[in-house]
Amino acid sequence: MLENAVVGFIGTGVMGKSMAGHLLSAGYPVHVYTRTKAKAQDLLERGARWAETPGEIAEKANIIITIVGFPSDVEEIYLGQDGLVANGKENTYLIDMTTSTPSLAQKIHAEAKKKGMHALDAPVSGGDIGARDARLAIMVGGDEEDFKRIEPLLQLLGTNIILQGPAGAGQHTKMCNQIAIASNMMGVIESVVYAEKAGLDPENVLKTIATGAAGSWSLSNLAPRVIQGNFEPGFMIKHFIKDMNIALEEAAKMNLDLPGLALAQSLYRKLEEDGLGDKGTQALYKYFMKSL
Repeated sequence: MLENAVVGFIGTGVMGKSMAGHLLSAGYPVHVYTRTKAKAQDLLERGARWAETPGEIAEKANIIITIVGFPSDVEEIYLGQDGLVANGKENTYLIDMTTSTPSLAQKIHAEAKKKGMHALDAPVSGGDIGARDARLAIMVGGDEEDFKRIEPLLQLLGTNIILQGPAGAGQHTKMCNQIAIASNMMGVIESVVYAEKAGLDPENVLKTIATGAAGSWSLSNLAPRVIQGNFEPGFMIKHFIKDMNIALEEAAKMNLDLPGLALAQSLYRKLEEDGLGDKGTQALYKYFMKSL
């Protein structure tokens, strides 16, 4: 346990709630802030303390973790007038676990450094299951000394924690992750649809192919939800679209053409247009059912 650490946690949604809970279980004092207080109620009942603003979190905590929705949210929380950098104390560690843009991560790192603070970008992969089981993959960008300082705390949240490089490297790595997932999700859903149309038992099919060369996290964890008709989010479609947009923008800067990612983005946008933005990524199944 990190000595004299007081943790601030901003964002208690699908993943953040479990993550903050692990820190409470480890004995850390935790101050929480989220836009909808009701989402933090379970944590408050377990002993977390409520803060009214990000600025209040900055005043009370010396290690602050954020996992929110969009880069615009990240920028406001960190660089706004009532944000963490403006109101934080010297030697505070700022850890953004949102999937955001590499350029914003670099900007936050630079602004924090001016105030004697330490900023790292540390986006995660593993969805609600990984957060619940503290088995997230955590991709970190920032200074090595800062990473080593807060690594014991990150180990309470994940099992695969790697410093990828300087500020922004964590976000670039998360883009690699999302690019791989995007095309994989299309294959997973098409596989389930094909099995059903061929008159097979999709659960039996899954038992076979999940252990072979086709195996993937999405096949093992999300295909069963599709078969059960469960489209609630482990990771919301609207956030996945945001991630794909970032990846395509970054790819364009490097003159990269990513046709698989572009196709996945177009399919998920159609789902969002149909009002499914708050559903899980496995709801891509509904696109194929609609088109049949």
